[in-house]
Amino acid sequence: MTEDDDAGVIRRSVGEPEAFAGIFDRHAPFIHRYLARRLGRDVADDALAETFLAAFRKRSRYDLARSDARPWLYGIATNVVKQHRRDEVREYRLLRAVGPQQPAQAHDEDVTKRVVAVARGPELGAALAALAEGDRDVVVLTATEGLSYEEVAEALGIPVGTVRSRLNRARRKLRDALGTDSEEVSVHG
Repeated sequence: MTEDDDAGVIRRSVGEPEAFAGIFDRHAPFIHRYLARRLGRDVADDALAETFLAAFRKRSRYDLARSDARPWLYGIATNVVKQHRRDEVREYRLLRAVGPQQPAQAHDEDVTKRVVAVARGPELGAALAALAEGDRDVVVLTATEGLSYEEVAEALGIPVGTVRSRLNRARRKLRDALGTDSEEVSVHG
């Protein structure tokens, strides 16, 4: 632990609460992006505030042996998402019900990719909504947030082996639901 790493800043913030702003400044953009993907942009700002308020309240219990607070914050954010779970599932079901939207006229080479992505969006939303909560959390943290298996394990408080098995099961279910033979299912929010 050094004064400049997350553990040092959190330790200092116990006596100097304003120091916790450094943790917010370092990690808020990443946590906000994760929350926006999971809950939508309209809810993400409030969920971000909830996440950092919870982290601030729990800072005295932070494991100072961990120099990077990002997995801890993702774990708190995932709990906030669970509080908003019904809205998330409702959004995925709405995505399925709405169906593909017509893309605006464009002349660049990415039109085909956008059309395919929009067309698959409802299917992907339905497939994600159908996953078990734990499987969905692992997929979103690895595929959209880029966390390693170890970071996901830390964020969710589960063993790395559980992360691997949940991810394997979720990918298989997503492939089946989407009718794809690809070895890797990619989820982008």
